[in-house]
Parts: sequence; structure tokens; C-alpha cells
Amino acid sequence: MTIPNDIVITPQLVADHGLKPDEYQKILDLIGREPTYTELGIFSAMWNEHCSYKSSKKWLKTLPTSGPRVIQGPGENAGVVDIGDGQAIVFKMESHNHPSFIEPYQGAGTGMGGILRDVFTMGARPVAAMNALRFGSPDHEKTRHLVSGVVAGIGGYGNAFGVPTVGGEVEFDERYNGNILVNAFAAGLADTDKIFYSKAEGVGLPVVYLGAKTGRDGVGGATMASAEFGDDIEEKRPTVQVGDPFTEKRLLEACLELMATGAVIAIQDMGAAGLTCSAVEMGAKGDLGIELDLDKVPVRETQMTAYEMMLSESQERMLMVLHPEKEAVARAVFEKWELDFATVGKTTDDLRFRVLFQGDEVANLPIKELGDEAPEYDRPWTPAAPAAPLAAGDVPQMDVADALLRLMGSHQVSSRRWVYEQYDTLIQGNSMQRPGGDAGVIRVDGHPSKGLAFTSDVNPRYCEADPFEGGKQAVAEAWRNLTATGAEPLAATDNLNFGNPERPEIMSQLVHAIKGIGEACKALDFPIVSGNVSLYNETNGRGILPTPTIGGVGLLPDWTQMARIGFADENQAILLIGGPAERGTHLGQSIYLRDLFGRRDGSAPHVDLAAERKAGDFVRGLIRSGVVTACHDLSDGGLGVGLAEMAIASGIGATVTAVVGHDPILTFFGEDQGRYLLTVNLDPQGDAIKALWDEARDKGIACAWIGTTGGTELVLGDSRPVPVKDLTSAHEGWFPSYMDGAAA
Repeated sequence: MTIPNDIVITPQLVADHGLKPDEYQKILDLIGREPTYTELGIFSAMWNEHCSYKSSKKWLKTLPTSGPRVIQGPGENAGVVDIGDGQAIVFKMESHNHPSFIEPYQGAGTGMGGILRDVFTMGARPVAAMNALRFGSPDHEKTRHLVSGVVAGIGGYGNAFGVPTVGGEVEFDERYNGNILVNAFAAGLADTDKIFYSKAEGVGLPVVYLGAKTGRDGVGGATMASAEFGDDIEEKRPTVQVGDPFTEKRLLEACLELMATGAVIAIQDMGAAGLTCSAVEMGAKGDLGIELDLDKVPVRETQMTAYEMMLSESQERMLMVLHPEKEAVARAVFEKWELDFATVGKTTDDLRFRVLFQGDEVANLPIKELGDEAPEYDRPWTPAAPAAPLAAGDVPQMDVADALLRLMGSHQVSSRRWVYEQYDTLIQGNSMQRPGGDAGVIRVDGHPSKGLAFTSDVNPRYCEADPFEGGKQAVAEAWRNLTATGAEPLAATDNLNFGNPERPEIMSQLVHAIKGIGEACKALDFPIVSGNVSLYNETNGRGILPTPTIGGVGLLPDWTQMARIGFADENQAILLIGGPAERGTHLGQSIYLRDLFGRRDGSAPHVDLAAERKAGDFVRGLIRSGVVTACHDLSDGGLGVGLAEMAIASGIGATVTAVVGHDPILTFFGEDQGRYLLTVNLDPQGDAIKALWDEARDKGIACAWIGTTGGTELVLGDSRPVPVKDLTSAHEGWFPSYMDGAAA
């Protein structure tokens, strides 16, 4: 068989497509000839890191992905988890790191668009979104521009589409100076008997293109996302997609209407690698071939080549296998929504992926092998080498009140209100908490009491010091944040952001983080049902902090029992659940050391998963019993920052005791894990608190009454009182001041 090929495939061209010489040789062995230029592009798209997971697949297989509520785990557009009453929550998190660094507005916006499509492709209506954002040092020349563009892009897309942004993270560290992270999360509701999948079925059935027209934006985007940055970064700007949220909204409504007609056999979002990846995945999953005729693909630019059409990552597009007798019904739906609808191919029984263009067959490849035979590497990795613990007594001193004020007004801890007020957090009318608490909470529309909680968590400092403990901690903190609202943690999605896996020390970070994540998910019954791996997050050989972000989803049987972080009233008891008797002991890798003394040393805190489980289940039970009036988990900044956040959220002060004979810096700024602050009403005899103490003691859970709410000042031990208004001013002031150019 001869396939026309008017472009010579040179070693440089192969390298430009992100393929190693041995990978190209594997292609030659697989197809028995030199590939056409279009076929080279197809292999580049299918075999890059972003699409094939060739460096991480071996380790991802070790994660727990099933459970009694899991309907669909990894391998589809999104994970699906049963929430009862015939409904499911469909969710996933994905990265758009490289595009957002090159072109922040479009990169972040199309990251939102892509993750929303992953959800509604499965028949779910999006009900919540989050974003985990990590930028470089505030004083870096690009950081303010990137923050502005990314936040505007997320807000511009999500607000116009009409989905509430219920939570997320924003952090700064110089290690992201050359490679920011934009991890987008979306969740949607669907009926459990109306979930749609991407597996094609049936021979000779129409393959239909849906949505917006194809252009040249995003050509090679997945390949670009699978390589580290160099000095040629500006040349990669054309690989960034351009989004249109209003078209996406119409696509959502058209898809859900079409699904209700029974016309859809299989449907797949055109995301990374566009038409190539969507067609190959649909056919390969169904053990079918696919034939595409590119002359029938709707385009918005003239003289597009087959290569450009196959690799374009133009947004707001879907591919579907359709019941032929319902083609007219389906076409009418999309024409009503003023979207393109074109039959561009058919399913076949020969397991070949054929692409026709202007009378020529420009690609003819084995469809299963395009995915199944993608390289899978067991890359070398070094043994674990956790950072050494701090030396005994190595506790740099500062007045507790001064330290707290400085931390609350720092770039790490300060309020993210400037960010989330640019997002529509209340659209759809179901949001129960504004961002800024432990987790976002929404009502399940149409149900009298059910709610859902969402959170996103990771501590990259811990992950670099000890990737195994850091991976555990990311899962445990997500689990804690859901629990702190009263929600039962159901399942998680992961977004594993790392540097170049070809370096053994980076591969070691990935391996040990996945091991930690897996151990925590098993211990906490918190399976990973979807996710994404983003590697090569480096610029000129300098990698990011290892950042395995965990997105968690929890279920509230009754949202009226939900807990919030703000103190509810004066004269209430403040209890500390979990952790050591000294209340705080671990200062290694803390923000106290980093942000007040410029130190990044010490070991990551140990995560005792059995203690996490016991404390979390106990706290959740207390919340649901109605005894808890406020609840907050402890993380960055420890007990001091946690208390300050509860005071700021309510405007109510508190007086908290120190631990006699114990360093107050450790007490108030140690970042020991597995701890919750909660408040309960005082009763004259103290019977309620005694009963709570007795129950905690019987279950082997630490429970200390550490103080009482009231007044307008926060008093920590023997330190001078800090007015809550001063804490609030410091907390709310940094971000707007920074974005106005007055702070760094």
C-alpha cells in the first residue's frame, strides 16, 4: 500500500514532534514503513506524555480506584460516584499549566472549558468548579501579570458559562517562576442510569462532529504540554487554544438535549490532541476501526492541511457515534442551538484508523496499537531521601502576636478574596458557603436536604521534603477539609504536577508521592476515580516543587447540619481534637520558618492515617449530632493561624491558653497533622463537654479544651492581645495591595 507523503521525515522533524529515536523506530516496526507527515503528527499526539501517561502509567495502576459508591473510575472522561436517590456526581481535575504560562487568559479559560466538557460529555450538568493555582514569587517580574490574566481567564469563562466556582487554592513560591500551575476541577450531576461513555459500538455507524468549527489554534498543544520550557517559549504561543464560553454553553445544552433523545451511542470530548485522540479512543475502546473524511469537517480557516485538522485543539468540539435512524433528530437539535453538526466518518470492523483528505488516504494506522502500543517506561528513580529533621531546640523565636500578624498578612496566608470575588460563586443558587472556608458546599438541586462538598489540597513544601509523607498529607488534608464541613468524603481526583521524569530524582518524587497517595486513599476509603498527570514542568532545567494536587468530593445528608469556620457566638468552648498533648511540636517545613525566617529546612510532618481516620470520624459525628457550632481543620500556620481565621470569619475574639513548660512557638505555629478546632456551647454544669471528653478518651482521641470565644481580641497564651480588626486588616490587605502594585 502506498500513501502519498510529500514531506520528508527527518530526524530533526521527529525530534520536533517530541519523539525519541527509539520511539520512532517502534513506529517504523509497527507500521512497516515510513509514516506520512500526518501520521507522524498522529503518533506525536497519541504517544506524548500528556496523552499516553508513558512515564506514570506503571505507578498510576497501583492507586485504589474502586469502592461501593464508585460507578466509573479512571479511564473515562471523568469519574462517576453514586450519591444515592438515583443520582451520581461526575468529576475530574486537569492541568492547563503550559498554555496558561504562555498566554494566561486563554490558557486558563480553555482549561476551564476543557474540564467542563469532560463532565458534560458524560451526561452530567456542571454544578461546581474549583481551581488550584500556583504562581512564582510575588516579586518576580511576570507574577502579577500572570495572576491577573489567569484569574480573568477563569472568571471570564466560568462566569459566562454559568457554573459557580466554589473553592480552590492560590499559592506563591519562587519555584513556579518559570512554570505556573493551573489545575481546573469541575463536577456535575447526572442520573445513574443516564451516564454516557466513549466506547464506540456497532459497525458502519456514523461518526458525527459536533460544536464549533476547527481552526489552527492549539495545533500541537498536547505535544507542547509534554516538554519543558526553554528560551523559545514565546514561539509556542500559537499552540494555545482560544475559548468561547458562550459556544460551550450552547454545546452543553445541545448535548444534554441530544442525549435525552436516545440518539447517542458514544460521545467523546475533543480535548488534548483534538480529533485524533477522540476518534482513536472511541474506536479502540470498542474494538472497532474508524474512518474519517476530513473534507467534511467544519473549518473556520482556509487551506487547512490534514495535519492541522487532525492536531488542532480548537475548543468547544465533540465527536459522537450515532444511531443512524436518529441522525435527523440529532441534526435538528444542533441546528436549533446554532452549532455545527457534520457526519465526518464511520465505524469499521477492521481495527484501522483511516484518514481521507482531498481524495487521498493520508493516514492508515492500526487503531488499537496507537494507544495500547504507546511506549510505557519504567524510568529510573532514586531511593527515598527525606529531609533531615530540625535539630532539637532549633526554634527561632519571635513574639507570638507579631508572628501571627505578619503571617496573616503574608502572601501565603492572606485572604484570596481579590481572586474569588472575580468569580461567580453563587450562580445556580445552590451555593451554601462562599470560598474561604475549609470546603465549598452546594445543595443538590431538587433534593430537600442533600449537599455536596468540594476541596482541593496539597502542600508542595512537604512533598519536596518527603514525597511519600507529602502525598499522604495531600489526601489527608482533602479528607479533613471535607470532614470539617460535616461531609462524608466519597472519592478524589488527582492532578500530579512534577518536573522532568527523565531525571531520576524527579521520577523518585513522582513514585513516592503516588505511593503516599495510594496508602492514604486506602486507609481513608477515599478512592481516586479520575485525574491527570502533568510532567516536564520545568524551564531551562529548573523544576517546580512537586505538586500532587488532590481534589475531593464529600456528601452531606443534611446541609442544615453543615459546619462553618467562623466562631458562632461568644462564650463558647474551643476544643482541639487530635494531635499531641503539647498541641504543636512540628516546625519543619512550616510557613513560620519559611515566611518569617527564610528557612526551608526540616522534615515534613508525619501523617498518622489511623489517627486521621479516628479523629475525622469523631468530628463528623459531632457535627451531625448538632453539638458543634463551628469547625476548622488545621494546616498551614498551625493552631495560631487556624484560630485567627475563625476569629476573622466571625469578628469574634478568643482567649486561648498556652501549654505550661512548652515553647509557645511550637504550640501556636507547629504544623502537626490530623487536628481540628471546633466550638461547642458552654452549659452551666459542663456536662456536655465532659461527655464529649469521655467519648474521645474511650476512642483514643486527643481532646483538649484550650480556650473560650468572646471579646474583640485574640489572646494566645501570655502574648499581647491582638485586635481581631488588626488581624482582619492584615489578612484582607495583602492581595489587593499587591495587585495594585503597592506590595510584593
